Amino acid sequence: MCSVRPALRDIVYIIVNSNWFLRASVFGLLAVATSSILGAQGPATQSTRDSTARDPNSVQPERPTVATHAGTVARGWFELEEGAEWDKAADGKRTLFAPMNLKIGLASRAQLNVLVNLITDPSPATSLAVSDFTFGIKYRLVDDAPIIGDFAILPAIKLPWASTLSAGTGTTDFSLLLVSSHQLGAVAMDLNVGQTWRGGDGTRAPKMASLWTASFGFPIDGPLGAVAEVFGYPRTTGPVGAKGTAALLTGPTYLVREWLAVDAGIIVPIAGEQAHAIYAGFVWNMGCAATRSICRE
Repeated sequence: MCSVRPALRDIVYIIVNSNWFLRASVFGLLAVATSSILGAQGPATQSTRDSTARDPNSVQPERPTVATHAGTVARGWFELEEGAEWDKAADGKRTLFAPMNLKIGLASRAQLNVLVNLITDPSPATSLAVSDFTFGIKYRLVDDAPIIGDFAILPAIKLPWASTLSAGTGTTDFSLLLVSSHQLGAVAMDLNVGQTWRGGDGTRAPKMASLWTASFGFPIDGPLGAVAEVFGYPRTTGPVGAKGTAALLTGPTYLVREWLAVDAGIIVPIAGEQAHAIYAGFVWNMGCAATRSICRE
C-alpha cells in the first residue's frame, strides 16, 4: 500500500521550485476569466465582498493573509490596513516588517492600492527604514462566474523610493496578480497567482519572481473569526536566485466595530528557508473623502 506523503512532497516541490507552474496557472486563469466574461449574459451581479453591494462603511480586510480578495471599496471611500510582523530566520536573525496598504475606491469595480513598508535597517539594526512604494489598481472583471467566482486583476508598479539602499531592491518592478474569490457557505476562499518582472541586471534582486496563495476565512463566534492560508514563492534564478519557499499562516480575527477589524497570528514554514513569524494588525474603514454626491452613490 503506497503512502500519500511522498506524493504531497512532490506536489509542494513542483509548486515552490517551478516557475512554469505559476505561468501555466496565470494563463489558465486568464483564459477561464476571458471565457466567463465573454459568455456572461446581461448585467453582472454585485459581489457580496464588494462595499458597493453592502454598507460602504463596512470594513473588508485583506489582512492578515498574503492573498487579496476580489472585492473593492466603494468609490470615494478610504480604507487603511496596518500591521507588524516579527520574523526569525533559520540563522537566528530577527527582522521587523510593518506593511501599510491604503485602499482608495476609484469606481464601482476599481480601487487604488498604495503600499509601503517599514523594515528593520541592518545598519544599524535598531533603526527602521522606509521601503520602495508600490501603486496598483485592482479591477473586478466578473462576479459569481463559473469556476473563477469573483475574479479581479491587480496590475502594479513598484518604484525605487526606499529611504536606504538596504530597504529596497533599487529596481522598478511591474507585477500582475490574478484574484479568484469564492464564498463556500460560511467560508471565504481567495486564490491568487502572480508574476513580477524587475528592472536592473539581476544582481540585487531576481529579474522574475512568482507568488501563489490559497486563503480561507471563516467565522467562529459572533465577531470572532479565523483565517488559514498556505502561500509560497517559487524558486528564482540569477546571481541572487533562491530556492522556493512555502508557509502556513493562521490566526484569529476580530470585528471590533463595523468599520474596524483586528488580527494576530503566526507564520510557520512548510518548505524552503521561510522564517518563523508572529504578526498583528488592523483594518480601518476611514469613510468617504469625496463629495457628498459621490459618497451617496
